[in-house]
Amino acid sequence: MKTPNISKAEILNAFNFRHATKEFDTTKKVSDEDMKFLLETAHLSPSSFGFEPWHFIVVQDKELRELLKPVAWGAPLKLDTASHFVLGLSMKAPMVKYDADYIMHMMKDVKQLPEDVIEMYSKFYREFQERDFDLDSDKKLFDWSSKQTYIALGNMMTSAALTGIDSCPIEGFHQEKAEALLKEKFGVDTEKYGLSFMVAFGYRKADPEFGKSRRNFEDIVTFK
Repeated sequence: MKTPNISKAEILNAFNFRHATKEFDTTKKVSDEDMKFLLETAHLSPSSFGFEPWHFIVVQDKELRELLKPVAWGAPLKLDTASHFVLGLSMKAPMVKYDADYIMHMMKDVKQLPEDVIEMYSKFYREFQERDFDLDSDKKLFDWSSKQTYIALGNMMTSAALTGIDSCPIEGFHQEKAEALLKEKFGVDTEKYGLSFMVAFGYRKADPEFGKSRRNFEDIVTFK
């Protein structure tokens, strides 16, 4: 595997280029190839224990986009103008609890671990959950899954910026109503998956009015 050949200046330029695009140019579309590339960066993203507790739905159907508007107050303009609109789903407790079938599937079929390693991994994963989580709280396990799914979100948005594609992450949605809609109209098993985020991709209609504002580097970093 070759070492990536990209300069630090190019990476920082992409971070400066990226902004939360509120309105996209409807005359410009992200190509299928580029969108597949962005989704592949999500696919290759790291996750705790490598269990990939996520699923991504690309919503291109106009009727489905319209249905999302009433349950996602932060999304209507993006739903109208974005080239591509993605829902980030995270696995709930029945999928990620230490004794779930999915966890065994990941270790046995996807990672193809030897039986002795599966036994060791399972023991460590169970201890991790019992020690660090209240296993009676489904919310805590969903929050843990969401943390992993956000890594994929960050990687998609950074990869988009590196290739000149704009994005906007969206958390402005009603969780219960949105998931009811996903169950009814999108065929999502909401016993297994919950909605963590929405994200829009496309090309900005106009440059942002103001540049980036951030706290001083020294205010957010401490070296010991």
